[in-house]
Amino acid sequence: MTGAPVTWPPLVLAVAPNGARKTAEDHPALPITPKEIARTAASCREAGAAMIHLHVRDREGGHTLDVEAYRAATEAVRAAVGSRMIIQVTSEAVGIYHPLEQMAMVRELKPEAVSLAVREIIPYPAVEPDAGEFLAWLRRERIVPQYILYSEADLRQLENLIDRGLVPGEGYSVLFVLGRYSEGQKSEPSDLLPFMTANLRGHTWALCAFGALEAACAVFGAALGGHARVGFENNLYMPDGNLASDNAALVATVAAGAAAIGRPLADAEQARGLLGG
Repeated sequence: MTGAPVTWPPLVLAVAPNGARKTAEDHPALPITPKEIARTAASCREAGAAMIHLHVRDREGGHTLDVEAYRAATEAVRAAVGSRMIIQVTSEAVGIYHPLEQMAMVRELKPEAVSLAVREIIPYPAVEPDAGEFLAWLRRERIVPQYILYSEADLRQLENLIDRGLVPGEGYSVLFVLGRYSEGQKSEPSDLLPFMTANLRGHTWALCAFGALEAACAVFGAALGGHARVGFENNLYMPDGNLASDNAALVATVAAGAAAIGRPLADAEQARGLLGG
């Protein structure tokens, strides 16, 4: 006798392999150059990731939104994995870039997908007209935004922007950041609960988490119907507390956890459909 099959939407598993701040001193396998990022993309795709969240660096290793640096990294990743991964670039300010500079980068680059921190891209009312025009342009260009939310307040801000028509369309993709960026930050699965008690209005949601419980947070979210982003940007450790060998090891751990609960993994085309691409 068998039970009725559970119908799961496939899990979109993304990898954030480097972030804006970490260096090879944090981990020798942290990818920085286009070649290193491309090699990481290929290994993470094999481990189950359908999307790569892309940061690039300047010649000194610092965070940059330089368009040519993004093009070089994107071309390297495409050469390695073709269309078998979504390439999502970050517009993260890191205290360096003004919202108009973030928008200008995306307009010039025209990536497949981009992450936008709501509190950064529309930090005050004076930016709203430019942001509204920019978000409408993203929709016309079929560039898929993912809205980064650090708190329930950010979620409420996004809902307000939607209600006022500044965020166009429907079927929004959001990423919940569990905990805060701080020294020694360690997220826990329970950090997801405040977001789950809010009105999600049917958003397609994912999470990212800090520290060795990253995989536990990801699988917990997967069990609730969400998606996940893992990788060296936020975490360098396996669930047992040992240093991960590379980004692919973190991806494989969550892929195994998803399999254990019967949640299939999305390939890139399924992920594009789920995220609005």
